[in-house]
Amino acid sequence: MKNLALYSSFFLILIIGLFGCKNVVATPETFINTQEIKDSQYQIDHTLTKDQTHNKFSSTIPPILRVSSGMVIEAFTEDASDEQFHLNSEMEALDALDFEPIHPLTGPVYVENAVPGDVLKVTLLDIDLGSWGWNAIIPGFGFLADSLDVKYLRTYALSKDMEHLQFNENITIPLKPFPGVMGVAPATTEMLSTIPPRANGGNMDDPNMVAGTSIYFPVFVEGGLFSIGDGHAAQGLGEVCGTAIEAPLRIVYKIELLKGKTIQEPQYETKDYYATTGFAPTIDDAAKKATLYMVQYLQKEHGLSVAEAYALCSLAGDLQIAEVVDLPNMLVTMHMSKAILNKQ
Repeated sequence: MKNLALYSSFFLILIIGLFGCKNVVATPETFINTQEIKDSQYQIDHTLTKDQTHNKFSSTIPPILRVSSGMVIEAFTEDASDEQFHLNSEMEALDALDFEPIHPLTGPVYVENAVPGDVLKVTLLDIDLGSWGWNAIIPGFGFLADSLDVKYLRTYALSKDMEHLQFNENITIPLKPFPGVMGVAPATTEMLSTIPPRANGGNMDDPNMVAGTSIYFPVFVEGGLFSIGDGHAAQGLGEVCGTAIEAPLRIVYKIELLKGKTIQEPQYETKDYYATTGFAPTIDDAAKKATLYMVQYLQKEHGLSVAEAYALCSLAGDLQIAEVVDLPNMLVTMHMSKAILNKQ
């Protein structure tokens, strides 16, 4: 323990030296037994703390870190409320919720030599839960806001080793942590809200983007300017009530620059499938975009004709609704099995 304390002190000094006097801490207080977090099987090149955040998307937000392609980054993230809630919060905290600080995102990270037209590949290597989370139904917000007049807040004690959560005495929910918001900077100087998903990614809220997933982002500005946050401990496809189990996370990701690969909106893959995404104000339009992008992917990467690709999407493609609550846009994805493509 003595050696561990010395190592922790040295690491804190190193981080302060790298990122200036922002009163940063290497390990957030929201994590249980953080001193016992085991070293990742990956060599971590840089660590970002939960205090190194912003909550808008814009090309004018300066990077907090510059890296070369292939770097592995450990990022600590706050919960979506920016710590307006805590484990013992009651309904009064929901009534006082301020949307302005929503979605503190750790970043941005500038990738050297990234220019518009390139692609950033972000591979989620490790995701650890923090010590608590919350779920709420906020009046006027959610897929059924015009049908159900409901107000609800519940908090949960969590830990990085938990695999299931007891919703009630009869219902158990699996915990599959993932970042709800990941994205690059859009080509605008306007400070855009993080609430809706866009072509730069952003608030995609896709519970398939767990550890082991690689996400591809189109680059719109020099350096890409990648940010991550809005940790979720558990969420169904759609996030229909407007919130998941919102929780702080520790995320380890690898960021790579891909030249000669151009996409219009984010795409992602796991060991089992490749996926395209489409955002739009309606489910219909989002689904059409996701399908079109899959047709284009199958043409470019697998040599299919337009007709063959379109037919294969009908025979083996799976459309999924990722989220429906982050107006004005919704997100739909299409998955294509790698077994079908003989790519496993």
